[in-house]
Amino acid sequence: MSGPSLKKQDAHSSIHEAALNEAIELREILKKCLENKESEKATQVAQIIIEHWESRTLKHAESEEDGLYKELVQEDPNVTKLVNQLTRDHDLMRRIVGEMNELLIKNEMNERMLSLLDALIVIDSIHNEDEMNKLLIRIKQ
Repeated sequence: MSGPSLKKQDAHSSIHEAALNEAIELREILKKCLENKESEKATQVAQIIIEHWESRTLKHAESEEDGLYKELVQEDPNVTKLVNQLTRDHDLMRRIVGEMNELLIKNEMNERMLSLLDALIVIDSIHNEDEMNKLLIRIKQ
C-alpha cells in the first residue's frame, strides 16, 4: 500500500520538485569543482550526489513501484502501459546512477559525470511531468 502523499498530486509534486531542485544545485557545485580542478572536493560532491539520487529519487521510485503503481493498475488496468513507461524511467535512472558509481570507484571525476547528471535531470523532469499530468491526474483528490 502506498503512502497517502503519493496519491495527492500537490504533495507528490512537491516531493519530486524538491529532490530535482537539490539535484540541480548539486550538479552546479560539481561543475564548479571540476572547473576549478578541485578533484578531492569533486569526489566528495560526487559521493553526495550519488547518495542523493539513491536515497531520494530512487528510494521514492521504489515506493511508487511497490505501492502506488500497483494500486493504480489494479484500479484501472488502462494505465498499465503508462506505468510501464514510468517504471522504465526509473530503470534508466538506476542504470545511470550505477554508471556514476563506477566512475566514482575509478576516481574518474570528469565531464562524463556531468553528462550523466544532465541525463538524470532530463529523464527525471520528463518522468515527473508525465506522472503528474498523465497518471496522478486520474486520481480523485
